[in-house]
Amino acid sequence: MNRIVRFMMPAIILAVAFPAVYGQPGNASLNRDLAPSGKGVGTLYNPGQAGAHEGGPRDAGNGNGGGAKSDNGIYAHGGPVMLGETKIYYIWYGNWGSNTANGILTDFAHSIGGTPYFNINTTYTNASGVAVSNLVSFANSIMDTGTSKSLSDANIQTIVANAITSGRLPSDENGVYFVLTSAEVTASSGFCTQYCGWHTRFTLNGKVIKYSFVGNPDRCPSACSMQTTSPNDNAGADGMASIIAHELEEAVTDPELNAWYDRRGYENADKCAWTFGSTSTAPNGSLYNMTMGNRNWLIQQNWVNAAGGYCAKVYPK
Repeated sequence: MNRIVRFMMPAIILAVAFPAVYGQPGNASLNRDLAPSGKGVGTLYNPGQAGAHEGGPRDAGNGNGGGAKSDNGIYAHGGPVMLGETKIYYIWYGNWGSNTANGILTDFAHSIGGTPYFNINTTYTNASGVAVSNLVSFANSIMDTGTSKSLSDANIQTIVANAITSGRLPSDENGVYFVLTSAEVTASSGFCTQYCGWHTRFTLNGKVIKYSFVGNPDRCPSACSMQTTSPNDNAGADGMASIIAHELEEAVTDPELNAWYDRRGYENADKCAWTFGSTSTAPNGSLYNMTMGNRNWLIQQNWVNAAGGYCAKVYPK
């Protein structure tokens, strides 16, 4: 989930997303954690799964899913995490032409696995205490020029389903399929106004398929990008890299929207959304906070599920 916070008043977000009656003693239906929907803390107007505003079951207080009596500010709710190597699939939707985003974001997908940054996700486990892996690989990408300039949520799911059923991409339960849209394409449920990206899942031929929408910040740089000059000289692509990282780490720790999130329905990356920690200045004057592969990046921090919980760029420190 990836919310827009830079240009919205936090008090307004809290008032909408977290009703005052949340957690009120004596009301069993409200004394639960709000559950994420996948749409940026995103589902500001519809907290909870499938329209159920009471959210998911309240966790007993375990901090790491393995039974330890610790509280790191995020809780296991019984659902699965993604184990083993995670595969990244890109579906480039729209008119990308000669945009350098393809090379930039493919490099990003090739380089994020095995990094101290992605290692933060190994602090999350399944109910048996098996941790998320720090193994990520770029599997494949396809182009879909499409015909629509405004995609509904159902359209986005269909784009993923068609890529798989046509055989252009494999059906991979250990994959996360990213629909990456060019700047002339929007998502009608709230891109640029309610979210910059989101993740969810659906079942296709008996397999649970995890996928994500990531829009191009060039369409709304003031809402979905931190800077107009960027480390790789493509502000839209660099902004998308940060959103992809955000959605990827949530997909591996909460793939079915019923695993790791906090009392308010924030998944791990939501808890650190639009925070970057210490930064350096690139030769072109842009900011970056980490180097992966041969490139510099400005990437949102993630929540470490250890030592009481905290936002960080690397784990361990």
